[in-house]
Amino acid sequence: MKNIKHISRRDLFAPTAGLAAAAALLPSLGRAAEAASSDEPVPIFSGIMQVCYIVPDLQKAMQEYADFMGIGPWSVTERFAPRDMMYRGQPTAPDITIGMSYSGQLNFELIQQRDETPSVYRDTLLKRGYGFHHWGVATDDFDGDLARYKERGIEAAFTMTLGGGYRLAYMDTTEHLDGMIELIEMNEGTRTSFTRMFRTAREWDGKTLISNSR
Repeated sequence: MKNIKHISRRDLFAPTAGLAAAAALLPSLGRAAEAASSDEPVPIFSGIMQVCYIVPDLQKAMQEYADFMGIGPWSVTERFAPRDMMYRGQPTAPDITIGMSYSGQLNFELIQQRDETPSVYRDTLLKRGYGFHHWGVATDDFDGDLARYKERGIEAAFTMTLGGGYRLAYMDTTEHLDGMIELIEMNEGTRTSFTRMFRTAREWDGKTLISNSR
């Protein structure tokens, strides 16, 4: 693995288009992500905590994000297969691989789907190609927020339960925003997993592309 030029995260928190619109969609989710100094020991667990992109080649994308934006190291899940995966009301099992890391307080997620199974990722790919996919929004009231979206006519296009016992739901907001909103249920498992990645990124030496921090 070639050495990666290290870039300070202090200089890399660039605004992402549409974040304000996503945060304002629901009052309960519209809390501004607290301004946090780089000395804080844990990442934010409220409001928008993640931004995700779908990519054609995960390895290449991770390398480019490291080289050009100083993001790394990446925690990789080669075969992402949590239980209870449902796509628009039907069981599903797309072949996807995921890389995650932090830049400052913001979690970056890169997803590559390696088959043609119907999924929320294929939806975006077929509609407009690779690129931005969703904002990850932390919630302490998963069921309540899910119900509030449904009351507004916005359905969960993709749901699952991860090994840590926390649930994820992709709300299809593409008629209103530039992407989907992923509700991320906050519990001890969520906080532990993301905090581990956050701290690993803070201590990154800029050389190792992939870690096992997740």
